[in-house]
Amino acid sequence: MNETMICAVGNVATQPVYRELPTGASVRFRLAATARYLDREKNEWTDGHTNFFTVWANRQLATNVSGSINVGDPVVVHGRLKVRSEGREGQPAWTSADIDAVAIGHDLARGTSAFRRTQRPENTVAGSSAQPEPVWETPPGETADRQEAVAVT
Repeated sequence: MNETMICAVGNVATQPVYRELPTGASVRFRLAATARYLDREKNEWTDGHTNFFTVWANRQLATNVSGSINVGDPVVVHGRLKVRSEGREGQPAWTSADIDAVAIGHDLARGTSAFRRTQRPENTVAGSSAQPEPVWETPPGETADRQEAVAVT
């Protein structure tokens, strides 16, 4: 499937709204992305047009976003762009640009951030038992013939 993937850099415009749904966690917030350009007549940077996107995140990304970002935070959002146009009777049509996020992070060009890994459950695969990782490396001096003999006995 050909989907339009974009990377948007901007500021969180609304507080993320977290919801626990039957299909898993979901969070949404608005992202404001403002273009800046150098006005050569005034010799200063000027704000251009601001684009607003509704960002949607699901599952573990939603949980992590709800505990990590706030209004005003500079973020980078990578995801699928979805543009919708709707109109209702008696009202003018409107267009909405949504991003179904794949990855969201703080924009480290404008500040610092401290990463904390989330805790994962011990057994993530159903029916798996906790077994130690096998030793895949051959000890020095052992040959393949010796290993086969050990495996047979």
